[in-house]
Amino acid sequence: MAENNNVSNLMGHSIEKIREMVDTNTVIGTPITAPDGTMLIPVSKVSYGFASGGSDLPTAKQPAPLFGGGGGAGINITPIAFLIVANGEVRLMPITSKPDTADRVVSMMPELVDKVSGLFHQKKDKDRALDAKKQIEKELELGE
Repeated sequence: MAENNNVSNLMGHSIEKIREMVDTNTVIGTPITAPDGTMLIPVSKVSYGFASGGSDLPTAKQPAPLFGGGGGAGINITPIAFLIVANGEVRLMPITSKPDTADRVVSMMPELVDKVSGLFHQKKDKDRALDAKKQIEKELELGE
């Protein structure tokens, strides 16, 4: 019973910290007004996750078991667009970001696999050609 209470406390603490960091102003940001009256409203994507766990640890020296546990949370805030309000019209301008190194590596993976496979096939073809050449030379030697 104490375990559920302690794990709930860990989870509750993580959730409260996330609530402190993220509110509606994080997703739809504070409007920015340009000198010409155009209003820019930032829009972000918020992703978060959290986990916790624990267990009561039996002890021989104490009447009540001890609790051991831990918890953590992670959050990612990514700007994705701006709402532009100008002259009574509203437009959405998405933010396109250049792919980072990991994205480029993942997108290049099929091409890389093809090139490496091609190298192995070329080596096998070259080895086969050498083997065939040696076989022909042996046959010619035997024929003489």
